[in-house]
Amino acid sequence: MADMPAAPKGPALFPRSITGAQRRALRALGHHLKPVVHVGQRGVTEAVIEATRDALAHHELIKMTTLRDGPLTPKEAPQVLADAVGAHVAQIVGRTALLYRRSEDDPQIRLPGAVDLGEDGAAS
Repeated sequence: MADMPAAPKGPALFPRSITGAQRRALRALGHHLKPVVHVGQRGVTEAVIEATRDALAHHELIKMTTLRDGPLTPKEAPQVLADAVGAHVAQIVGRTALLYRRSEDDPQIRLPGAVDLGEDGAAS
């Protein structure tokens, strides 16, 4: 991992934080999903970051996998990728993880409780 460049610092998290109950709701919603992003031998590349941004823009909640031969561990890869795209890691089980980023324009997933949207103090 010493040869791996650090992933670029991504956008701010949206929403800023999620609660345990919200994480639990996301896990339930993500149970049936198939992985749409795969982190492979080259780790978190620009192509993987762009594919993740596109997938999150369309779906808000996605499942990803980390392949065995990559430079990042299955615990590191989802967090590096989430940081790069401004998403939350909702769950990690083995080499599979759920990433969540609320759509700014048209949110499809309604999380339980108040949602911390950031600077303006608005919650929904």
